[in-house]
Amino acid sequence: MEKVACSPAGYGRRVTDAATGDDDERLGLRAVLRDGPVRTLVIAEFLFSCGIFLQATALGKQVFDITDRELYLGLLGLAEFLPAIPLVFISGLIADRLDRRKVALFGLAGEFACAVALMLYATSEPTRVWPLYVIAVFFGVFRAITAPAARALPPMVAPEGGLPRVIALNTAGWTAAVIVGPAMSGLLYSIAPEVAYGTAAGLIAVGAVTLSLVAVRRAPTPPDPDERPSFAAAFAGLRFVRRTPILLAAISLDLFAVLFGGAIALLPAIAEKRLMVGDVAYGWLRASVGIGAALMAIVLAIKPLTRNVGRVLLIAVAVFGVGTVALGLTRSYTVAFIALAVLSAADMVSMFVRSTLVPLVTPDEMRGRVLAVENVFIGASNELGALESGLAAAALGTAVAVVSGGVVTVVVAVAWWMLFPALRKVDKFSDISVE
Repeated sequence: MEKVACSPAGYGRRVTDAATGDDDERLGLRAVLRDGPVRTLVIAEFLFSCGIFLQATALGKQVFDITDRELYLGLLGLAEFLPAIPLVFISGLIADRLDRRKVALFGLAGEFACAVALMLYATSEPTRVWPLYVIAVFFGVFRAITAPAARALPPMVAPEGGLPRVIALNTAGWTAAVIVGPAMSGLLYSIAPEVAYGTAAGLIAVGAVTLSLVAVRRAPTPPDPDERPSFAAAFAGLRFVRRTPILLAAISLDLFAVLFGGAIALLPAIAEKRLMVGDVAYGWLRASVGIGAALMAIVLAIKPLTRNVGRVLLIAVAVFGVGTVALGLTRSYTVAFIALAVLSAADMVSMFVRSTLVPLVTPDEMRGRVLAVENVFIGASNELGALESGLAAAALGTAVAVVSGGVVTVVVAVAWWMLFPALRKVDKFSDISVE
């Protein structure tokens, strides 16, 4: 099926992408669920993501237990993000020139090794935090390699006309992991940190094995054998994003909104100092993020967003900010739980729009490089957002840091509404083009 997609130079270009399909040709949810390769991909995404989130929840708790300072939670985010910056051009080029499934498996093998290292260190009853940061840096390296390749797989696996629902289902698997991983982490960490890390390692390993079984329907156009890797090829993804205004607006919106609304990194401090709850309740508080996102993912899988895409995206970001404000103001566990579910549901809408938009406007042979750039933007918003929240909490207190971050997020949504009318006016995904 031919579609008009955005070209980085700003001209309409005809491309072939059988996975996309037009609105009236998209497969139903049941048809996509019955598809073997899609099911395998979603299961793999759930398993290794579950291990990653289990590990992240335990790691944040252990860092806070050792230091008792919010600042160190922010520094943990920085340690995980820093490797993505120098690797952005290399990891994207690798994903576009090599077998993406094998690249993702290599990255997952490294993430598995990091989980094992955390498990071994935890058995020593550590009192120093710096080894945890060292392992976090290595984890960031392997995550930077995995992300572009893994996120480029849905268009290669989706049946004809099924891409939007495959993306929604794959995202649903990811969000289910955001529930199960943290909930398991709280329970397992209360037994022993090494039990939590060991379980995380096992889930990552099983997820990697499952991913190796995914059957790919279409492969990207192979690179010209006479074309050698170059700086120009490596920077192509960044140039594409910069020259595609709607894509740049959507990605930068997420960057600045979550950068100032990164309250989730402070949950260990919020749980202990404001809500006065223990390890298991903290785990479920982290799981509420996944519950809200999963419920929204189910809605989007059953009925994908097809109209008023731009406006819904901007409104969702504003709702994310309002939920963050509520989280910062409350001392009630119930209200905090609901606020986290609401803000994560709003974030899921933003993620769905972005995840659907990128494959539609990006030539398949460049998706790895474009997704590597997007991964840096996402990492900047999440991990640098964690650093910003940690610094703000250390200087102003946890409540003020969270509330002010939520207010700034709302301001960002309003500003993007006015500054990027092209994004606001996007109605259907199929309408996206650059004149």
